[in-house]
Amino acid sequence: MVNSIYLIGSLRNDKIIEIGNEIRKLGIEAFDNWIAAGPEADDYWKAYHKHRGQSYAQALQSYEARHIFEFDKHHLDRCTRAVLILPAGRSAHLELGYMAGLGKPTYVLFPDGEPDERFDVMYQFASGGVFFSIKELIKELELLNAVH
Repeated sequence: MVNSIYLIGSLRNDKIIEIGNEIRKLGIEAFDNWIAAGPEADDYWKAYHKHRGQSYAQALQSYEARHIFEFDKHHLDRCTRAVLILPAGRSAHLELGYMAGLGKPTYVLFPDGEPDERFDVMYQFASGGVFFSIKELIKELELLNAVH
């Protein structure tokens, strides 16, 4: 059985929970709890530190930044696989790279089909594959779940 999948994405991506629910229907843990912070969490964090007169470097060393980093890293380390759900930003891509570097199976999902913007060859680092619909990804995870 595929034990647990860390869903990587943007706080602003309202499809994260929907995709997590589809994966959970397979009896697989889909870790998407990080999205509970809300779509503007990063904006508020930045504004807070700017209001205090602090730089980005100082904000990265704050208690809350370290706490959030350790929370996310703990669950990245704990989960057996990861899916990058696009569109997503720099942090999400770093998380996918971290998981790939650990040798864990990784996937990339374009839930709305092929992107209109430029193609990127580096998504080939996703050892589990690149998918262009939620249905395609779910089908792959069902097969993996049946094998294990």
